[in-house]
Amino acid sequence: MGKLVYSRIGLTVKSGLSHKDEAVERVLNILKVLGARVCVDAQRMTDVPMAKHLERLEGYRSIDLLVVIGGDGTILRAVRDLEDFSIPILSVNWGTVGFLSELNLSEVEHLIPSLLTGEGVLEERGVLHVVAKRGKEVLISGYALNEAVLAQGTIARLVSLKTCINGEDLATFTADGLILSTPTGSTAYSLAAGGPVVYPTLKAMILTPINPYSFSQKPIVIPGEAVVDVEVLTKENKFRDTEVVLTLDGQVYLPLQRGDHVAVHVNSKTVKFLRRKQDTFFHTLRDKLKWGESAEN
Repeated sequence: MGKLVYSRIGLTVKSGLSHKDEAVERVLNILKVLGARVCVDAQRMTDVPMAKHLERLEGYRSIDLLVVIGGDGTILRAVRDLEDFSIPILSVNWGTVGFLSELNLSEVEHLIPSLLTGEGVLEERGVLHVVAKRGKEVLISGYALNEAVLAQGTIARLVSLKTCINGEDLATFTADGLILSTPTGSTAYSLAAGGPVVYPTLKAMILTPINPYSFSQKPIVIPGEAVVDVEVLTKENKFRDTEVVLTLDGQVYLPLQRGDHVAVHVNSKTVKFLRRKQDTFFHTLRDKLKWGESAEN
């Protein structure tokens, strides 16, 4: 076994994971044998006996790799929690499709040692920086690995979203909403809404209207350097059901009002994932989305 390239390991896990103690202890045993220093997300591992006496993960600057056990939602949460995007993420899937995950739990004994000793590659993914303002007040400033979505509230009613790119008018979307996604998120909500699949390491942003009223309003891919500004134009009415909400990766929720602005651009720093060398994005499409399979298969 070679020298560890990643010797200070942070470990986090999905809170409600089925058989969580089994998954965590399996990974911890491997890291212990390798001689790695491990800091655990104590908030999410209070019920894991083996983790109780380990060093707590206080912030992320004291580690050089974050291991995430769970599904895609856990990865999205971990990305938002990171204070330093230079820290790579190694993801272990447990019980879900895990489109973003690198390893299945059945592979950890074989692959974690090789990845931690330098046999993996770093894959960089763009992340959105999203700022919502009401006048001069900043309502939220955060990050999204998949997408930022502006959409209607609980009752089906079209919303109006004036969209500009680098200060130039693009369109006022009259639709159920608008998805602004990274290439990583192009295979998530954007794809379900009719958006294109975009190679995940490209620096780009995809704008996908949700059920637009006009046939001329189609998805568009723009350069990652572009700044998109979306203004909420929807008017209040007597039914008070025209609420527009902003969500980040389906996990952060913010109600918006008429006149609020949401500015989105691809962040200058990328999120890094530790991957095995032989896998490709096209293999992931075929394996997890069954891409290109005929109805006869």
